[in-house]
Amino acid sequence: MKKQIELAQQDTYSIIEELLNDGSDPDALYLIEHHISATDFDTLEKVAVEAFKLGYEVTDPEDMDDENEQELVCCDVIAEIPLDGEVINAQIAQLIELTNKFSVNYDGWGTYFEDGEDDDDEFEDDETIKETFH
Repeated sequence: MKKQIELAQQDTYSIIEELLNDGSDPDALYLIEHHISATDFDTLEKVAVEAFKLGYEVTDPEDMDDENEQELVCCDVIAEIPLDGEVINAQIAQLIELTNKFSVNYDGWGTYFEDGEDDDDEFEDDETIKETFH
């Protein structure tokens, strides 16, 4: 599991650097979306409940097919935090431990560009998302 955590954490600081180099606000709070997937709804639901108990928000599940056309159910486990690599890496470790406990997939994390303006429209067309998938 340690190697899996290290692999999932390896791009965290480069993603943060890219966001900041693109002009994203270093002082903003960011929605960090950790992507989780499973082959069945019941198992994913158990992980979602545990993630919620840990203080995360969890999106509604969605069906999708992976690259091998296997049906998966997935959701995002979300926290609103400063863009801090240590905090994000701690979340990655915590969520990989959780997903391994239930034998589901931790598929990486992503966040959105923050321009520093207080904007109610969270998902504008010109926003970019930075993600890492493993």
